Amino acid sequence: MSATVVHNLWTTTAAEGIAKIPAPKIEYAQLSPVLIVLAAAVLGILAEAFVPRKARYHAQLFLSVVALAASFAAVVGLAAGGYGTTKKHIAAMGAIAIDGPTLFLQGTILLASVVAVFTFAERRLDPETHGNRVDSFVAQAAAVPGSDSEKAAVKAGFTTTEVFPLLMFAVAGMLVFPAANDLLTLFIALEVFSLPLYLLCALARRKRLMSQEAAVKYFLLGAFSSAFLLFGVALLYGYAGSVSYARIAEVVDGTVQSVDPALADTMGNDALLLIGGAMVLMGLLFKVGAVPFHMWTPDVYQGAPTPVTGFMAAATKVAAFGALLRLLYVVLPGLRWDWRPVMWGVVILTMLGGAIVAITQTDIKRLLAYSSIAHAGFILAGVIAGTSEGISSVLFYLAAYSFVTIGAFAVVTLVRDAGGEATHLSKWAGLGRRSPLVAAVFAVYLLAFAGIPLTSGFSGKFAVFKAAAQSGAGALVVVGVIASAIAAFFYIRVIVLMFFSEPKPDGPTVAVPSPLTMTAIGVGVLVTLVLGVAPQYFLDLASQAGGFVR
Repeated sequence: MSATVVHNLWTTTAAEGIAKIPAPKIEYAQLSPVLIVLAAAVLGILAEAFVPRKARYHAQLFLSVVALAASFAAVVGLAAGGYGTTKKHIAAMGAIAIDGPTLFLQGTILLASVVAVFTFAERRLDPETHGNRVDSFVAQAAAVPGSDSEKAAVKAGFTTTEVFPLLMFAVAGMLVFPAANDLLTLFIALEVFSLPLYLLCALARRKRLMSQEAAVKYFLLGAFSSAFLLFGVALLYGYAGSVSYARIAEVVDGTVQSVDPALADTMGNDALLLIGGAMVLMGLLFKVGAVPFHMWTPDVYQGAPTPVTGFMAAATKVAAFGALLRLLYVVLPGLRWDWRPVMWGVVILTMLGGAIVAITQTDIKRLLAYSSIAHAGFILAGVIAGTSEGISSVLFYLAAYSFVTIGAFAVVTLVRDAGGEATHLSKWAGLGRRSPLVAAVFAVYLLAFAGIPLTSGFSGKFAVFKAAAQSGAGALVVVGVIASAIAAFFYIRVIVLMFFSEPKPDGPTVAVPSPLTMTAIGVGVLVTLVLGVAPQYFLDLASQAGGFVR
């Protein structure tokens, strides 16, 4: 008898419980860009297990390009369906925001990733070893550098085709990062794209120890920044009783309706809000590469395989700035008087620090790393504006910057000597006489970085500085112009070195790439010139996409 009663109690309680658990409502169509890329990443791992070694490279390349193209088509479809403007909303049970900035940034990340995949797949730059074509990546990642097992792997013609699924996982995380609408989704997306990047940095075929050192530095500093971010998330949860962006914003503004009695004591504790907000901001500024959280950038950019550096410099910045914009404009607009003075300091330090230290660099990859730090400062000037013009100018700058960056690093892979890439600046002397076309293309990229008129860099800088000036940050614009002038010096110094120096007899050669790298470089030049000569259509597109859903 008693057993029946207990049994009835269990079943009754279970039945009542089942009735109360709501089924999750997921809008799969609106999440399709992320889902397509994730599916391709999983299929890529299966391909590593089941496809014969000889066929893996072509299978992975085909899968990656098709998935990224399909994902981009999905983004365009959502934008055409009005999800960036009239139908913008919060999807996936409040975890993901589908709005203009999300779709614009996702489109930018996907296009940049397609170009990056072409540089990953390049196999004609190094001479053939044992009759096999080789790419920028190590033959067997698990082998100790210089060991017999590594030599055996090279002799057998092994290639690390796992880089393609790793790239796809990183892209999937980057697509979610600027769209995250609660702090936990933000953190998970951060880890999903950071972990593959830590691995990719360690996989260089040449200079393996330097590559592994870069990966360890990136991993350790990245773990610190993730810890700061997570601690900030915990404090903001304690402050607002929720990790949802909208709820935190309501508590900050004082417009919250219902309060959980258990959280009533800590809610509204401004110390939790200020310290938590600062820590989350710190985690995002690390990813952006802003001073004083930039220490990892030059070492990692120099040590990582150059295709990975190009991808990282472009796509990570786009994703991180998207998340930063959403945090400051959606979660903490009520704290503007608190975060703005701090951000002013960060922007000035970043613009001047990146530009001044770049002058002393003798390695082309380190020079581009410090240049990317200075550019982070210029973009932050637009973030500070706090207006819809600020958002659209940042979106435009990110789109322009990402293609120039991937193209510039693709050119760096072409200049080679016996030890692989010739990245020391002295090796680039007289390159314009030895290979005028490659030097001219690199000069176009450098002029775009310097912000010379008729390049995308000028249009982007003008838009960002205009937005900052209109929002009352005129002093920042003055500092930005000074930093741009300092930066122009070292870009033009490289151009002078290439065209007006005598080439050394034992200087590097310029490898003839396959159509893949040619496409990557060509797309970069095309975007640089189109956005420089006729930027208006793209500026309008960015301004249409400038509204966050709240």
